[in-house]
Amino acid sequence: MGAATPVASPCINVCRMNAASGWCEGCLRSLDEIAAWGRLDEHARRAVWAQLDPRRQQLAQTQAPIQPQTQAQKLTPAGPTPEPGRRGFPG
Repeated sequence: MGAATPVASPCINVCRMNAASGWCEGCLRSLDEIAAWGRLDEHARRAVWAQLDPRRQQLAQTQAPIQPQTQAQKLTPAGPTPEPGRRGFPG
């Protein structure tokens, strides 16, 4: 019987860690999983892969789609607007 096909890395070169989930936004692995990947055997790599679809589904259920901001929203400061005559109000 021939050798098994090596398990490829799930990395898609979108390497940003999501602070809320602790997973990479591209491949959905944790920092520990990313760091250990080169040392993992094929069985352990498949175990990581098996967790990725459930993570993707979990994120899809918990995160609202990101809506692009309009130019007006980008220019509007966050928080309450100070009343005239109060500190922080120009003029």
